[in-house]
Amino acid sequence: MATETVTSTDVSTETGNWKAGVTGGLVGGLVFGAMMSVMTPGVLQMAIPAMYGIEGPAGAVGWAIHMSHGAVIGLGFAAIASLNPHLGDSAGTSLGVGAGYGFLVWVALAVIAMPIWLGAVGFPGAPPLPNVGVESLVGHVVYGAVLGGVYSSVAN
Repeated sequence: MATETVTSTDVSTETGNWKAGVTGGLVGGLVFGAMMSVMTPGVLQMAIPAMYGIEGPAGAVGWAIHMSHGAVIGLGFAAIASLNPHLGDSAGTSLGVGAGYGFLVWVALAVIAMPIWLGAVGFPGAPPLPNVGVESLVGHVVYGAVLGGVYSSVAN
């Protein structure tokens, strides 16, 4: 007579809280976009659409692309947050980690990738490499802090 033993195992395929990451990325993108609209309007109207071959001014398209970038970058934050599941437990910690993440995003994407990308597509207003701008730095750090704060509130 044979006996069969069944063992169940719970396996999670989730990485971080992706909904909190997207929500935080969208809210952070909205705040950062408002800052850019005041400080450097040409970026939203001309440079961001130009990255995708769209000639400007194309403010609404620039906003849509910018918000999409914010959501995707928010997913990246959620993936990093999954390395420490308690990150969202503390709003202060999440704000600080978010600000640091915003700084890293600024270095990788605004300082290095964006000027290369705009130069590659032939945008005449492509910034120099490296593209170090105080307004951009502040905007990305604010984006990250808002992302972190919203992530903490949505994840809990």
